[in-house]
Parts: sequence; C-alpha cells; structure tokens
Amino acid sequence: MRRCRGFTLIEVLVALAIVVIGMAAVLGALTSSANTVSYLRDKTFAQWVGLNQIATLRLSGQMTATGNSDGDTEFAGRHWHWRREVTTTQVPGVVRIDVKVRPAEIKADEDKGWFTTVSGIQGDAVGVPNTVVPDWGAQVLPGFQGQNSGGLGSQGVGTPGGVGSPVPIGPGGIGGQGGIGVQGGIGVQGGLGTPPAPNPPPPPQPPSDSDPDSD
Repeated sequence: MRRCRGFTLIEVLVALAIVVIGMAAVLGALTSSANTVSYLRDKTFAQWVGLNQIATLRLSGQMTATGNSDGDTEFAGRHWHWRREVTTTQVPGVVRIDVKVRPAEIKADEDKGWFTTVSGIQGDAVGVPNTVVPDWGAQVLPGFQGQNSGGLGSQGVGTPGGVGSPVPIGPGGIGGQGGIGVQGGIGVQGGLGTPPAPNPPPPPQPPSDSDPDSD
C-alpha cells in the first residue's frame, strides 16, 4: 500500500511563525494609525482651548498684565491644563499672548509635554482714522443737461426718478427742462420737439415809376 506523507512538526512551526509575524505587523500598523488619529484629535482640541483663552481676554475689555500664569479648564468632556505667557511688544499699548495647552492627565515640566501653542495680540492702540469713505453703494451715472432751442438746457440736470410721463411733441426746437436724471430714468418734462416751420418767402415787389426801362 502507498504511504501518505504529511507536514512535519518543523514545517508547521515555520508556518505559524510567518503568520504571527504578519499579524504582529498588521496590528502594529493599526495601533499606530489609531494613536495618530487620537493625537491629532487632542491637538485640535488643545488649539481650540488656547483660542478660547485668547478670545476671553480680548472680550474682557481690560488689558492683560504681563507675566506668566496657568490654570485648568474643561472642554470636550476632558480636563486641560494651560499656561499663559504675556509679554510686551515694540508697539506701545500692545502685548503678545502665548497660550500652551496639554491634557491635564499628562504630567510634565513647564517646557515639555505641550500639545500646541497659540499666539495672539491684545492692545488699546488706536490708529489714525482714514477720512476716505469708499463707495459701497449704488453706482451713480453722470447726468446730462437738457437742451433749449439748440443750446444747453436752462435748468441743468433733471431730478432723480423713473421714466417721465409722456409729453406731446412741442411746436419746435428741443424741450427746455428735459434731460436725463442723475440716478436713472428720463426727466419728467421735455422730450424731442418738432423742428419749426420755415418762414414763407416775401412777395415780389412791383416795379417803381422811376425806373427808366419802364418807358
């Protein structure tokens, strides 16, 4: 009878060792990814805590005294430890605020273990006001003066408003008070008049008696 040969004990152990090494590598990658996500989450929360501290100082309405201070606060269901450093700047009346934040459960010295550092400024320095007022509103079109008998109108630019009421054609020339309004539309009065009728030619003069050709 033919004998069936199986795996030896050494071959099984080698196969198990390869599987264990592969699983360990996969678990290590998953653990590292989870730790990275957790660290980024805590770092984002720490930045928000620091920004809240700076915003609170600005909204207080009082100048923050220079120096160092620290404290604890609660945010996102956790306790955070912050350290605030306030220093002067080259601009009088303006101070710089640096806030360092880390989770409260991390015990470290003053220079290590911080997750983030947020910086901001606070001051009562007031700049020189600018007298230039930008034009944020509607665009105003330049008005045109009306014409009066071929020349410029007597009253200049028309009043603002919509389209004027219809006006019958005048006896001659161009309207006296028309023109385009400053903010759009056509003036109330005016309109294009009809040209004047030409004057009739003079009648012929009869010959006088003193004309020598009449004899």
